[in-house]
Amino acid sequence: MREKLACALRDAQKAQDKRRLSTIRLIQAAVKDRDIANRTAGKDPVSDEDIAAILIKMVKQRVESARTFEEAGRLELAEQERQEIAVIRGFLPRPLEEEAVKQACEQVINEVGAGGLRDMGKCMDALKEKFPGRMDFGKASGIVKGMLR
Repeated sequence: MREKLACALRDAQKAQDKRRLSTIRLIQAAVKDRDIANRTAGKDPVSDEDIAAILIKMVKQRVESARTFEEAGRLELAEQERQEIAVIRGFLPRPLEEEAVKQACEQVINEVGAGGLRDMGKCMDALKEKFPGRMDFGKASGIVKGMLR
């Protein structure tokens, strides 16, 4: 993932794509910050899964910012946030389709041996471990809840 970011940075520099360039630099800065935090805590450098989690968090922040800017009538800033979202999502793995999410939920319920809503946490933990960054866990939670009733 780090190499993919470095190549994308070089390509953006060559193309003189300022929005993409600044967004990739923001991503790299966030990864570097997490690396430093891990190093001071005595942990390993950030893995690809951790980078995906960072990217997901960045997307969520920008979605919220875009909504706030729209409500305040700052449409140019909202559009800027949406452009950054598009760049960041380009580095995330493709999300699972809805049917694949349902199958994954069903599979996890069977693997965990869930018998009711009290096992919902186990199911969600298993989904988050198996599919980091590949599904909307809010929607998955609703699907699992419906299947466990």
